[in-house]
Amino acid sequence: MTITVWQFLLAIGLPSAIISAAVGFFFWRLQRKISARDAEQAAKEAKREELEAQREEARQKNELIAIKGINAAIALGEATARAVQRIPDAHCNGDMHAALEYAQTVKHEQKDFLIEQGINAIYSDGPVHTKKSKK
Repeated sequence: MTITVWQFLLAIGLPSAIISAAVGFFFWRLQRKISARDAEQAAKEAKREELEAQREEARQKNELIAIKGINAAIALGEATARAVQRIPDAHCNGDMHAALEYAQTVKHEQKDFLIEQGINAIYSDGPVHTKKSKK
């Protein structure tokens, strides 16, 4: 029995072509699954980063409101102390004067600190947030 070259190539090539096609198909499916998983993880990461940015914005707003509340309390304390000092029969002791001076010192230290932080934020490498002026 003689086999021609064509029959020999067909006998060897056809099974390897089928095996190559099957292996290629399975690798293609595996690559699709990996790509889908990567896309899903990227979407989850983007959502997590967005939530983290919202939380950070809420923290900053809370910090601003707390600072405003502290400033309001200090202003109220100063006004009350000055009003009591003006009452002739109040007999303010040294504690009232010391507390008033301490409140003013703390207020100015806080203001200086916040100004310094603002200047550092303006000149840092981070993003600059500016409000657009209304025209």
